[in-house]
Amino acid sequence: MAPTVPLTLETEKQPVTYVHTVLETGRLLASSRGNSLAPEFNHSPKSSAAYESIPSHYPKSFDYNIVITDREHFHRFIIVSVAIIFAITAVILLVHFLPQKNKHHGSSINLKLAVNQALTFYDAQKSGYYPRNSPVKFRGDSGLQDGNSAKANLTGGFYDSGNNIKFTFTTAYTMTLLSWSTMEYQGKYADIGELHHVREIIRWGSDYLLKVFIPPDSKSGSNLTMYSQVGSTISNNNEPNDISCWQRPEDMKYERLVSTCDGSASDLAGEIVAALSAASMVFKEDQDYSRKLIQAAENLYEAVTKEDPKKQGTYTNVDACGKQARMLYNSTSHKDELAWGATWLFLATEETDYLANATALFLSAKADETNFNKEVFDWNNKLNAIAVLLTGIRYFQDPGFPYEDVLKLSSNSTDSLMCSYLLNKYLSRTPGGLIILKPDMGPLLQYAATASFLSKLYSDYLDHLKMTSASCKNDEFSVKMLRDFSSSQVNYILGQNPMKMSYLVGYGDRYPVQVHHRGASIPWDNRYKNCDDGKKWRNSKDPNPQVLLGAMVGGPDTDDKFSDQRSNQRFTEPNIASNAGLVAALIALQDPPSNSQDIKNSLWGWT
Repeated sequence: MAPTVPLTLETEKQPVTYVHTVLETGRLLASSRGNSLAPEFNHSPKSSAAYESIPSHYPKSFDYNIVITDREHFHRFIIVSVAIIFAITAVILLVHFLPQKNKHHGSSINLKLAVNQALTFYDAQKSGYYPRNSPVKFRGDSGLQDGNSAKANLTGGFYDSGNNIKFTFTTAYTMTLLSWSTMEYQGKYADIGELHHVREIIRWGSDYLLKVFIPPDSKSGSNLTMYSQVGSTISNNNEPNDISCWQRPEDMKYERLVSTCDGSASDLAGEIVAALSAASMVFKEDQDYSRKLIQAAENLYEAVTKEDPKKQGTYTNVDACGKQARMLYNSTSHKDELAWGATWLFLATEETDYLANATALFLSAKADETNFNKEVFDWNNKLNAIAVLLTGIRYFQDPGFPYEDVLKLSSNSTDSLMCSYLLNKYLSRTPGGLIILKPDMGPLLQYAATASFLSKLYSDYLDHLKMTSASCKNDEFSVKMLRDFSSSQVNYILGQNPMKMSYLVGYGDRYPVQVHHRGASIPWDNRYKNCDDGKKWRNSKDPNPQVLLGAMVGGPDTDDKFSDQRSNQRFTEPNIASNAGLVAALIALQDPPSNSQDIKNSLWGWT
């Protein structure tokens, strides 16, 4: 039997250390007196005897007699312990030094890279005389005869998606949204070196929009003319067109029809007005160009609002104007676009007549609003975006009477919108966390992107007002909740999803390779390929020979499933309108500028 080991303990005298309380934010809790951070100890309870005067009951040393009863077990214990230590060390080193793949989530997501790539998609969509300094090398001159069938010059602009059609409606929406993000976050664009890039894209689109309408002329008696589309979706006598023919835009030889509208296409006019007005603010330093844009916007707005209200309507309601667009971009209302245009005209000119029109049209459009589009911001519904803009006008410009009631309604609508985004009881999510805004109406990512933008933008508004939270009816939400939601949607798009796939082409290690896109899917070898040649590439199961960098595809279904097939365009087709929402969300989430700049960082004049 082993001898009993006597144990002795020692109590050292330890000095009491006082520290500041540390909050969750990482900041020290300030003293309650004045602004001093010095701790106060006067409130500590007093004892009758000093701590140091209490003698220790234990001697100052320990005397351990360790007895090993089984040397074989002891050796095994030592060997096993050393092996475990080596194994743990090896695992740690392996994890540390191995290259990290598919790590585009959490803090490792590179928003700066994503912004650059998402903007580069627009370089790939350009029509007309192609810039020789473009970062996209598989594109060239195309559509140089556009407009000839209508005796108009309609060269330029952007191809809408994977086909070769140019839609004025979505081009104008895209330019409005890109301009809005630029006006809100100029400092961020500049800080990451993308301000020139986004301005160049907006200018390319604005130059085209200046071509797509002819104001009425009182001298000649001519009426307003607008061109809604270049290219055809409907075949006549089986002739090739932009849908039936799978062909690079550089190889197009078939006739490209032009759709023509009059002043009854109020929604189309309102969207063009919004785009030109917003762009005029982006180019304010270029006074001549800015003035040209705003004058064109005012002339168009005056022409369309002079129309008999009974004749005002949507561009897709008239065959000559929008029959070809009806299946792809059917417009369901015109009041939101007129309110959208008037709001941007007010912001660009500060003329209160435009604000009066905007608020009246907003009220009327809200009265007609259906649940179908209630929480959506996209090319077809601008009401939620208008509400956010009017809320900004209320918070930061405060025009007062007689607008206060409508502006208060807009801020209440904005708060309700944010609650619907944040609280699961209002809207569903995919199992992976993507918000579902219109489950039966095509790709989900386009709606998630604009929801991300609006929520982050509104959080910045509240933050500027020194507000940490807001509420809608019985629900409350915080600035942090808004930002977390916004980040979650963008992170999903960039790869933090059950498929472990980035839906931004070219970003990360895994992304769609069979993008539904004519120019990217046909080899760029300087050889002409007709429609029949293109079918081989359309039906191929191989990856596209060109990477369509920065294109956000349609994305997954409501179960987070994604089919990377060129033939399944719901999943794999990008478009310029959807990408604009993503660009806006990405730049909104970008870190604030790293240094002070001589440029306003917001539409509202913040620096």
